[in-house]
Amino acid sequence: MALTACGAGSGSDGTPDLSSGSRKGQSSTGGGQPAPDAVAPETGRSAAPEGDAGSGASAAPDVKAPDYLSTFALDVDTASYGYARRTLGDGRLPAAEDVRPEEFVNSFRQGYERPEGNGFSVNVDGARIGSGKGGGTGGGGGGTGASDWSLLRVGLATRTAPPASERPPAALTFVVDISGSMSETGRLDLVRKSLTILTDELRDDDSLSLVTFSNEAETRLPMTRVKGNRNRIKDVVAEMEPAQSTNVEAGITRGYEESVEGHREGATNRVVLLSDALANTGDTEAEGILKKIDSARREYGITLFGVGVGSDYGDAFMEQLTNKGDGNTTYVGDETQARKVFVDQLPAHLEIRARDAKAQVAFDRKNVRQFRLIGYENRKVADEDFRDDSVDGGEVGPGHTVTALYAVRLREGASGTVAKATVRWLDPKTRKAQEETGTVTTGAVDTTLWGGENDRLQVAAVAAYFADRLRGGDLPGAPGLGELASRASGLAESTEDSAVEKLATAIGQADRLQRGAGTDDEPEPSEGEIG
Repeated sequence: MALTACGAGSGSDGTPDLSSGSRKGQSSTGGGQPAPDAVAPETGRSAAPEGDAGSGASAAPDVKAPDYLSTFALDVDTASYGYARRTLGDGRLPAAEDVRPEEFVNSFRQGYERPEGNGFSVNVDGARIGSGKGGGTGGGGGGTGASDWSLLRVGLATRTAPPASERPPAALTFVVDISGSMSETGRLDLVRKSLTILTDELRDDDSLSLVTFSNEAETRLPMTRVKGNRNRIKDVVAEMEPAQSTNVEAGITRGYEESVEGHREGATNRVVLLSDALANTGDTEAEGILKKIDSARREYGITLFGVGVGSDYGDAFMEQLTNKGDGNTTYVGDETQARKVFVDQLPAHLEIRARDAKAQVAFDRKNVRQFRLIGYENRKVADEDFRDDSVDGGEVGPGHTVTALYAVRLREGASGTVAKATVRWLDPKTRKAQEETGTVTTGAVDTTLWGGENDRLQVAAVAAYFADRLRGGDLPGAPGLGELASRASGLAESTEDSAVEKLATAIGQADRLQRGAGTDDEPEPSEGEIG
């Protein structure tokens, strides 16, 4: 069974069997939650040298202790799931590289307890994946199936957004792609509808500016108060027509210039990019583009919110832009989704409750043999950088939830603590660092996943397994697409959640497409492979 980690730093990106692998160094000033002491490799297994965790190499003289830490930047993006649904609806399977499991999982409500203040609540629970007793109950350790594996859920939540009348005013700069590729139905026409919807939703004391770009960028509307100008704003939006190439660099650069020019103290200043993100002119690398506006981003605290459109969509490029631009990304495929994003979700993106938020999960070596973080591969943070507040994390708004799922293999006879989860963030106003923690024990993961009553945990599991199947993964105990579709349908009924019903539809579409392509839907994980 291939096991990988998302908590690795620069030394290794593999999560080892916790009795054989490598661990990143811990510094006395920056190192996150301390991992337990080193343990000797189990009989019959060799410890891998750093940089080759779990490769099966012979033990080296200077083998380091196993890594019991998993560290990552928080991510509330959902674009990967939205785009996958659009692609499946068009009769195509999404490309494996466009599938990010954490964005599938974070697309669904989890019902976490909310904090009373402006920080996070930390909710940690789980369940056994297999039907048999797992390692935490005294049996099943070492089997080739999933009976000794559990699914661990780390759930973080912020306090819900205040009523629109109570939030700070917003100063939004919309940067709209009007390149030739945006002429396809469901692109620029959907952007027009989205901005028209938003114009009616914004408050009188909010401000809006509009920049368009194709081969060059143009300011269509300087920063303008909404009050008394709604019809003017709608007229400018209606006049947008497709043009030539896609110079995202020019658009973002001009957008940040307009945002700085129209910057309002005490307001939420944000650039919103609406594009299919198929850059083909100017600088087409996310890092290069963001370097050009780095000083404005840092000095004025302007964040970037990406809204993707189109059947052909540069999902990875948009995500890189928003990650480096201290923002989030989502995807809009139809008017219903546009209303959800611009009426229901955008208010949660206008404010920021936490800057540079990171999570670190410390597993107890006495009880945990192996673990694997599902997704978050491109949100890795070195373990020793957890408390280094100069290292970039994720930005989280009010009413957001972040879920991280782990496949965890408990040791035989395990009892007591499984893991301790810590979230660290900076207060957006004072820049003071704060932390919250949560702990889970073997007793809290002793129920059976599919036989339990935790519908929301099951929804998260279905979403994660679905994403893993789409990218050809091998998570332990992952049902086939047919079974996942059936479980999602049942969960849609029990939760009365239309979003889960749409998930069931998407899984059914993927199942039919994979069967038509002759894809093997039931890979058998091989015992003992780690890396």
